[in-house]
Amino acid sequence: MQHAQALYLFNEGRNIQAYRLLGAHLGGPGVTFRVWAPNAARVSVIGDFNGWHGDVHPLLPLGDSGVWEATVAEARPGSLYRFEITNRHTGDKLVKSDPYARGFELRPGSAAYVVPPAQHVWGDADWLARRAGWDWQQAPVNIYEVHAGSWMRHPDGKPYLWRELAERLIPYALQQGYTHLELLPITEHPLDESWGYQTTGYFAPTSRYGSPDDLRAFIDACHQAGLGVLLDWVPGHFPQDDWALARFDGTALYEHEDPRLGLHADWGTHIFNYGRHEVRSFLLSSAHWWLSEFHFDGLRVDAVASMLYLDYSRQAGQWLPNRHGGRENLDAIDFLKELNAMVHAEFPGALTIAEESTAWPQVSRPTYLGGLGFSMKWNMGWMNDSLRYVARDPIHRRWHHDELTFGQMYAYSENFVLPLSHDEVVHGKGSLLGKMPGDDWQRYANLRLLLAWQALTPGKKLMFMGGEFGQQREWSEARELDWALLTKPAHAALHHLSADLNRLYRDLPALHSQDFASLGFEWIDCHDSEHGILSWLRWGKDGSFVVVACNFTPVPQTAYRLGVPEAGTYIELLNTDSAYYGGSNLGNGGALPAVMGEWMGRPANLCVTIPPLGAVLLRLG
Repeated sequence: MQHAQALYLFNEGRNIQAYRLLGAHLGGPGVTFRVWAPNAARVSVIGDFNGWHGDVHPLLPLGDSGVWEATVAEARPGSLYRFEITNRHTGDKLVKSDPYARGFELRPGSAAYVVPPAQHVWGDADWLARRAGWDWQQAPVNIYEVHAGSWMRHPDGKPYLWRELAERLIPYALQQGYTHLELLPITEHPLDESWGYQTTGYFAPTSRYGSPDDLRAFIDACHQAGLGVLLDWVPGHFPQDDWALARFDGTALYEHEDPRLGLHADWGTHIFNYGRHEVRSFLLSSAHWWLSEFHFDGLRVDAVASMLYLDYSRQAGQWLPNRHGGRENLDAIDFLKELNAMVHAEFPGALTIAEESTAWPQVSRPTYLGGLGFSMKWNMGWMNDSLRYVARDPIHRRWHHDELTFGQMYAYSENFVLPLSHDEVVHGKGSLLGKMPGDDWQRYANLRLLLAWQALTPGKKLMFMGGEFGQQREWSEARELDWALLTKPAHAALHHLSADLNRLYRDLPALHSQDFASLGFEWIDCHDSEHGILSWLRWGKDGSFVVVACNFTPVPQTAYRLGVPEAGTYIELLNTDSAYYGGSNLGNGGALPAVMGEWMGRPANLCVTIPPLGAVLLRLG
């Protein structure tokens, strides 16, 4: 793309590869630097190649585009640099990092560096070809959510680099039966404690875990092993660090000037000005960069609800209505639609997943039907209701049966992911195991039941690391998971159960092929709150079905009669009370007969044993 055309599209908000124009570019003698600073009187590039002096390498404006340019013969791959910007109105001199930088020095430093050309040779062509044609709506999607720096560490506490992580995390995720990894934001960020959600480098993989090529090698290895990789991406807000995007050229450039539009008081961050063309080009190009240059398989978009509503977490008088007098952020809505349309057009088979916590309609419906265009949406209602219910003492659960059944009222209004995410195991909320009531036996049984409830309920799946083996402590980014727990029988048993549930979900069409369709689910009985029993059918698109029965009380239920679609011998595929999973081994002997005779409106029935705080999964043999 010629520079004139690239500049035109950038100023129009339609340059989805603005990273080819802006930033630091090797070529010919030295490095060409370009930066958008329309309210600057003067811009210079400063770095270790000129002693950090602003008088040595001034940039020149490219017409009235707001973009400045200079080629520096002395700059090399690895050179550290910043921009020195003088505001045209105030004369204030600012020293800023490059918004389009592809790499930053390791914290606590914050200078960008000139990234050498990628040397990695990709070997995932087969994966990308398969991805372009896969029917993700009918496929198993089971996501393992990972914070790269604290999943596992060296004995001295240092995090693994990407290539080291690949050797350990990839076989682990495959052994556990996951289909995808989702990385908490690995876009550059200065503060470990932000987990990456306060991004300062929208085109730069964090230097904490190695080079950009190391990240490419990690993703390539995942793909060649059959594992997808999703990126948690944060276009909803950015931090106020004075060396980064905030008031970049001395004015509110990437954000709004008015704090009623431009400031998240809860998070101490700025909100992007989605109505500004160049900001749209910036964000669309960031998404394009990660999907094209690193072959990510999709984006989980953080904090979508905060983008959609002008009054998000604001009191009356603290926000400004849109041009129609409403609370909807019309510019953000347009941006999200454009983002999703771009991803699906440019990267067939790539997913976009919204973390959206309200009842905004059609989040995961196509833009041409009036939707926002996301592939899927996190089901926050399911997560909150389920965790609230299982945290209750079983003696009180009969009064709250609807917390589990209500979700089916809206389960097919969106393409839902059922998350048990990182947000639920931090800030005093305790681990998943820590939320469970009762004595030790009941706590582990309740967690086994929760894992089964997630796996056997319609919707794609997401589990934050540690939940699969019963991490006891809250998660902290400052340490690795408590892997020593796997030497204890109760945790090793949970680990086995999680893997078996994941494999059943992956291998049985009845459990995944109609995750988003009401035809894939039928209640057998959702009314037995007295006994804390829920039972249902899952149907595959191929006509196969399974029977699920869950007992949310510690009272065993023997000879519990259920209506089923057909007579015959039913095989017990899974029982969470198996001794192998740490249970009491109360079950059905592997198989049980169903006889003709109408029950619960179905032509056949069987008598099943449903163990205390347990789930059973049956299939017609």
